[in-house]
Amino acid sequence: MTDDLVFTAGQAPMTARGEIRDDDSLADQTRLCLENLAAVLDAAGTDLGSVLSTTVYLRDMDGFDEMNAVYQEFFSHPMPARSVVEVDEVLKRTAVEIEAVATR
Repeated sequence: MTDDLVFTAGQAPMTARGEIRDDDSLADQTRLCLENLAAVLDAAGTDLGSVLSTTVYLRDMDGFDEMNAVYQEFFSHPMPARSVVEVDEVLKRTAVEIEAVATR
């Protein structure tokens, strides 16, 4: 974190109790990642509207459309810059993880 920027760690589909939701649908996992991201940003004094860029790590790029539909529920135009990367393994074999850079 700098005075003007907030860099988040990757947010996984994990509940507040620390339960990994790896059996949920990709849409539900994406939603939980973005809710967690919103909570982290709020704690840092900013919000999803201040996100400059995100990196989305998908276990299977075939799930892009499902992830993207949920992603668009959380961000409005102009959308933050985004990279989507397919990786062999995401945390605890979940389907998605999302990190962001935001302004304060």
